[in-house]
Amino acid sequence: MDLHEASNPGHTLSRGRVAMWSLIVAESAIFLIFVAAYIFYLGKSLTGPTPDQVLTVPVISTICLLSSSFTIHWATHALKQGALGMFKLAWLITLALGAIFLAGTAREWRDLIYVKGFTIGTNLAGTTYYSLVGLHASHVGVGLVALTTVMIAAALGKVRQEHAERCEVLALYWHFVDVVWVVVFTVVYGLGR
Repeated sequence: MDLHEASNPGHTLSRGRVAMWSLIVAESAIFLIFVAAYIFYLGKSLTGPTPDQVLTVPVISTICLLSSSFTIHWATHALKQGALGMFKLAWLITLALGAIFLAGTAREWRDLIYVKGFTIGTNLAGTTYYSLVGLHASHVGVGLVALTTVMIAAALGKVRQEHAERCEVLALYWHFVDVVWVVVFTVVYGLGR
């Protein structure tokens, strides 16, 4: 224990939290570049279709993803309280909501590509749309792998109350993915339409 910890017990950040916040800052910079590119190229495609002609607002998927922030918070709170059954239920719901979101993105892309002919190679709008939404979807996928790993460990009885801090660190990542979606959603389905 260093001097700062001794004088401020409970007010220090764990290495896990520092690492996660560092990752979030770095990933935010990457997303900022992709968002800026999307906005910069908005309306500059010389050929169609344009986003306003082909995109539909993913309401259900968005509700699922944003709701998952509440369920993961519920899960980590339950784990801190030692309510392992409640933790498993809330964690599983979070996992399901994230999977529904990702499935919705896949369904949207299938419709865009095979029905509406809007691909990454169609025009600048297609390139920037698939790059930005794909970057977000890849982060959701990584989060789902991590959530699944914890769920399997929990099902095997390997997650206990003393692991609450680690689950909270993973929850930070999941909240980040949700916040980024709010930005992506606003830019793509708000400004872009």
